[in-house]
Amino acid sequence: MPRFAANLTMLFTELPMLERFAAAAEAGFEGVEILFPYDISATELRRASLSSGLEIVLLNTPPPNWAGGPRGFAAVPGLEERFRRDFERSLRVAQALRARHIHILAGRAEGEEAQDTFLRNLSWAAGRAPHASLTIEPRNLTDAPGYFLRDFDQAATIIGQVGVPNLGLQLDCYHAQMITGDLPGCWRKVAPLVRHIQVAGCPGRHEPDSGSIDYPGFFAELDQAGYRGWVAAEYTPARHSVAGLGWLRRQKAPPAG
Repeated sequence: MPRFAANLTMLFTELPMLERFAAAAEAGFEGVEILFPYDISATELRRASLSSGLEIVLLNTPPPNWAGGPRGFAAVPGLEERFRRDFERSLRVAQALRARHIHILAGRAEGEEAQDTFLRNLSWAAGRAPHASLTIEPRNLTDAPGYFLRDFDQAATIIGQVGVPNLGLQLDCYHAQMITGDLPGCWRKVAPLVRHIQVAGCPGRHEPDSGSIDYPGFFAELDQAGYRGWVAAEYTPARHSVAGLGWLRRQKAPPAG
């Protein structure tokens, strides 16, 4: 069975951030991810993580103005210095939190210059933090218009071109289904590159037991493939967070008989 992490930016928002750790542990999660943990003391976040027994699995970089602001800068020509400053900040926070992965957001861009910028910035970041696990994630253009990294073949090519062991793929199942219409087929194609997985129902990005994706079948396939990474619940609850966790309880229930 996969190890499940709660995205505390999107789940348990009925509570203050520092109280969400205990709620996630009580619900049965074993880890957490926080998209932008930059407005709360890293010391306090680390203390909450330790007291709840939950590993902090992932954070995003750089920290943008998410409400209508840019979705990262790594592929945006002319903003290399901004990207590097933000990456340095994210690296410091990730080290303080003992976070496992840093997700590098590409941003809105297109064309060969953006491709070259992304490759240079990824190579620089991987060299700057050789012991950190860095991920990139394709996002569908319906939810993220203009986002540079929009295809899994494109992501695989970029990872191959950068060619470093500490850069891998983040498989957001919602985006994969939106982009390809075939999450299992997408997984089988990119599995060797995958470092981290996120789940949500599709369409709607609500609980994983909503929508068209057969998550119990997908989780069984992950087990069969020997996937040892985390699976993070990154969705907007359709109702109260705890009330929507039936999918997790069913997944963690012992087999009948």
